[in-house]
Amino acid sequence: MTKLRIENVLRGEDECVHHIRDIWTSFIDAKTKYVRHVDEKNCDCYLISDANWAIRGKTLSCQEMGIRIRPGDICYIDYGQAYLNEIGFQHFGLVIRIYQQKAFVVPMTSNEVQYNSAYDPINNPSGKRHLMRLGWLPRYES
Repeated sequence: MTKLRIENVLRGEDECVHHIRDIWTSFIDAKTKYVRHVDEKNCDCYLISDANWAIRGKTLSCQEMGIRIRPGDICYIDYGQAYLNEIGFQHFGLVIRIYQQKAFVVPMTSNEVQYNSAYDPINNPSGKRHLMRLGWLPRYES
């Protein structure tokens, strides 16, 4: 890069700067339109998740934030945005294993509707197969 081009970039007069500015403006416009269409039920969760991503995006592990987890811990986790049939936003999860500073987690829900629609080979063989019942703990059985 020549000294003249560097000076042009710093003054905002380089075509590269204009191109990046156009891309950024398009991204912000698209994001604004998307946020306006997030349903009211998920709006708070979406904004919290987006803020978490912005704040923690360069964090390599929870240890950098002073949080220590172990297998067996139940944590409140931000799963981020979800595709269809995936858990998203903030839910509890059971930590199964830690491998290379990453947690293998089984998402959990207390949503009775989801639990009742989940696949179970005995009690609900026609249930949704992307959901799985782990069963009730003995002290919670009625």
